[in-house]
Amino acid sequence: MSKEITIGVAIATMIFLALQGVNLLPFLLLGALSYLFYNLSGLKVLNKGFQGQVSPRAREITFADIGGQEKAKQEIIEALEFIKDSSAAEQLGIRPLKGILLAGPPGTGKTLLAKAAAAYTGASFIAAAGSEFVEMYAGVGAQRIRALFKQARELAKQHNRKNATIFIDEIDVLGGKRGQHSGHLEYDQTLNQLLVEMDGISPNDDVRILVIGATNRVDLLDEALLRPGRFDRIIQVELPDREGRLQILKIHTANKPLDPEVNLESIASQTFGFSGAHLESLANEAAILAFRAGEKTLKPGHFNEAIDKVMLGEKMDRQPSEKELKRVAVHEIGHALVSERIRPGSVSIVTIVPRGSALGYMREVPEDDSYLQTRRQLEERLQLLIAGAIAEELLFHSRSTGASSDFIEAARLAKKMVFAGMSDLGIVDPESLPRHLLHRAVARILQTQEALVRKELQDKVEIIRRVSKELLQEEKLAGERLRQLIAGEDKPLERVHLA
Repeated sequence: MSKEITIGVAIATMIFLALQGVNLLPFLLLGALSYLFYNLSGLKVLNKGFQGQVSPRAREITFADIGGQEKAKQEIIEALEFIKDSSAAEQLGIRPLKGILLAGPPGTGKTLLAKAAAAYTGASFIAAAGSEFVEMYAGVGAQRIRALFKQARELAKQHNRKNATIFIDEIDVLGGKRGQHSGHLEYDQTLNQLLVEMDGISPNDDVRILVIGATNRVDLLDEALLRPGRFDRIIQVELPDREGRLQILKIHTANKPLDPEVNLESIASQTFGFSGAHLESLANEAAILAFRAGEKTLKPGHFNEAIDKVMLGEKMDRQPSEKELKRVAVHEIGHALVSERIRPGSVSIVTIVPRGSALGYMREVPEDDSYLQTRRQLEERLQLLIAGAIAEELLFHSRSTGASSDFIEAARLAKKMVFAGMSDLGIVDPESLPRHLLHRAVARILQTQEALVRKELQDKVEIIRRVSKELLQEEKLAGERLRQLIAGEDKPLERVHLA
């Protein structure tokens, strides 16, 4: 209504000035410029309030729907009990929590945990991303923070709720350490307003607000945000272990018809390092593959193919040349031979089918989940990474760029060994270690392992030739078939010229 009144007054004023003989051109130009500025930039942004994902009550997601995060769920539920049973908490003099920070890698279920927390307390739920609050115009972020808290209170009152949960994803965007954004105080002003709003949360409010933040970079957050009285609990949401992965797979395959031969425990063992999001994608991709094949149930082969797709990407349409395939086959068999020597039975599959950015790959059966590595384990991993390039060099007398990713990972592991005091430099301070000494130590580690692998594979050149020919013919070898060929259980094949 006010917009229409303003337009009417402006038109009347222009008519009056025209009747008085005033030149209207400057006024028209000024009005046009103001209109453009309002619509294309500043004023429209300044007048824009917070616009996030809002629901009167969190979508029906409960903690039972979230697998693989038992410790995180237990900590969150314990914190939420202070809100649910506020009278008992008050009798003991417990101050209700104002904020919970969920920290962990992407895809581990932080958003789901926040929604389940809101459902657990019967709270209204409003979600936002940290990037929604920061603009190039001063004061916009602070205004949106105020609007966010106001909207959360109003939403709860509209639906007769006593609690509201505000979830801020990627909170490190707006909660980063102050003073690090030179020339852009908007970040600091936005964070200051968030601190003010959290300090203003009182247990006596009509609507009790709980702020849940999520980040994978706690180290970037301002210390004032992390102090008690704001984010009182910092809960780690880590990648699931094997039992957690099994629970997640059961949840995401509950509505899918599985073949009796599908072993979810085996799939959980093969997916070390997968997040909950990866596992959901894995189950979905397996169902898509079954649909493409016209199958009525999901079979083990569909899951194996889905694991490869999630890890490495879709198959490539472009087929490498025969010469390239021969080199790729030799490269992958080099990896496989060393893997079988280090841990017999470790190879799950070897293939030269291009997928993603890889022209071929060898997939191992993962060991039990391990979060510590010994020097011997790291050295064996280096040998495995180097083996592909050494096999190429022994049969083709040259290396290729196909080993570049192996070398990058090998250099990273060698550097890790230096920093862990596993080199001839002894215990070192990573921050004060000169780069030339680090480079020299890394080079010595890699050269030592390269010499060991070269000596091993020189004695296995004929095995590499024989198994490579089979891999070229079949394009994919299962672990059992590979081990038969290595042991020479098949009739010896004629020597094949790979160069």
